[in-house]
Amino acid sequence: MDELFTAAQTWMDLDPEHAEILANEISAARREEDWAIAALTARFAGYLTFGTAGLRAPLGPGTTRMNKVVVQRAAAGIADFARERTDEPVVVISYDARHRSKDFAIDSAAVFTAAGCRVKLMPTTTPTPVLAFALKYLAADVGIMVTASHNPPSDNGYKVYLGPRLLGADDPTGAYAQITSPTDQLIATNIHAWNIATQQPELASSGWELISQDINNDYIEAVSQFLGSVSSPVARSALNIVYTPLHGVGAGVFCHLMDATGFNTVSVVDQQVDPDPAFPTVAFPNPEEPGALDLAISTAGSLPETDLIIAHDPDADRLAVAVPVAGEWRRLSGDHVGLLVGARLMPYLAANNLAISSSVVSAPQLARLAAHHGVPHETTPTGFKWICRVPNLGFGYEEALGYAVAPHVVNDKDGLSAAVVIADLAAELKAEGSNLVEYLQELTGLVGATITDQISVQVPSPSVGSLLVDDLRTNPPLKLAQQSPVIAVDYANAQVELAQRYGPMNMVEFSTEGLVTARLMIRPSGTEPKVKCYVSVSATPDTPFETVQAAMVDLREDAANLVNVE
Repeated sequence: MDELFTAAQTWMDLDPEHAEILANEISAARREEDWAIAALTARFAGYLTFGTAGLRAPLGPGTTRMNKVVVQRAAAGIADFARERTDEPVVVISYDARHRSKDFAIDSAAVFTAAGCRVKLMPTTTPTPVLAFALKYLAADVGIMVTASHNPPSDNGYKVYLGPRLLGADDPTGAYAQITSPTDQLIATNIHAWNIATQQPELASSGWELISQDINNDYIEAVSQFLGSVSSPVARSALNIVYTPLHGVGAGVFCHLMDATGFNTVSVVDQQVDPDPAFPTVAFPNPEEPGALDLAISTAGSLPETDLIIAHDPDADRLAVAVPVAGEWRRLSGDHVGLLVGARLMPYLAANNLAISSSVVSAPQLARLAAHHGVPHETTPTGFKWICRVPNLGFGYEEALGYAVAPHVVNDKDGLSAAVVIADLAAELKAEGSNLVEYLQELTGLVGATITDQISVQVPSPSVGSLLVDDLRTNPPLKLAQQSPVIAVDYANAQVELAQRYGPMNMVEFSTEGLVTARLMIRPSGTEPKVKCYVSVSATPDTPFETVQAAMVDLREDAANLVNVE
């Protein structure tokens, strides 16, 4: 306890903003109040882990929380990494509208500038795709985005991208994408050197430059040009859209993008259009969550001619789409949107000899469609750090609402450009007297029906999740969806094809073969006390949809039984 009190008291000097919080917790802990002891222990239980997504944690004091000390040390470590590899690295920094985002961006600019980097700071809040675009457009070496994406309001984070000068020949397809191992670990080592240093990073009081607001127009122009290369002129103004950024930073750029591409009938959800770090109208600022689109659906209900609902997460790198079905609004799954967008881009991809990629937990329909059109497809592990490293990539997606429709513009998932592509498809279908649901049925008739779902199960601790997956390795199910035999694949086995290419993963897969294929993939979360189950049922084109639905009911029950930890 004495070491814990010393760490907290030292932090009070480094981070005066949070001194009162720590003083109260120290006093209560000295009185042996359990809540205070637990709070202090959590704050100083090691250091905030730096990984592929950079940093992400609740705001507050301590080495495991997001605060100015942690951010400054992270910036110093990244600056050291960059300076070791090139002279005067160019660093582009942006931020969203979350609590402390702008402060953390300025703190970062001050550290990078003092470390001898040339720093370009966005003048205002910006969607993550625009930062990723600016990194490449400005030929920068480092991109920093201060955001926690769709995390709860109490969180903030730090996404990191690197340019080709810092990656070198060992990572030829990773330029301007999210970082992977071993680069993330090399950066983490540099950051840890500052965590344990006796001195704090030097801060410059000025010296960075503000990027022109024209960078948004440059992004819009690039996406507009891309759309022109994949689409024929359609009556876009006839498509009526309701849009929500879920209190995030997507509205400004997206509404201008839609106007620039001819979609001038976009109605915004007034209660959610302005950035608000409290996210007051949603329980969780993630368009995947139940209820997140309720206000958008209500707005669409007041505008009876609405054809499409488009929603972004708070930093606008993910896209959700809802469509009217039998008088009700239904959100399309990420797999359905991936199939629709992939179908839209397929002629462009084939004509330009480009490839498609999707994550291993995504539905197989896109791969089947790619084979039908003679377009190369590659399966990757989950995450756009892998998807965007597929050589000659023209389109990539994963089921968690992420789509890279123009990797040459933004080498990451981009909810803004993906929304324009799906809207363009919807406009063309409307002009032909059809819609996205009917087109999806047409595609299903070609590649077969697929139903997918994700089930997250809380466990007492991350270690329990790992033990559960280990148990399934040695005790696999004998039946799935009332079918046998069950084929087991252990992605921790270096001999498995995906593990050979990308490295072992702590995930197991169980599947059946036949006219109806059931698949269950299970992995422990790396950061949360959860086990994630990806369930899917796919079938040949002539299989009745009711058969697929029945198999999915059985498969969900199987998944629940296998990960039952009671």
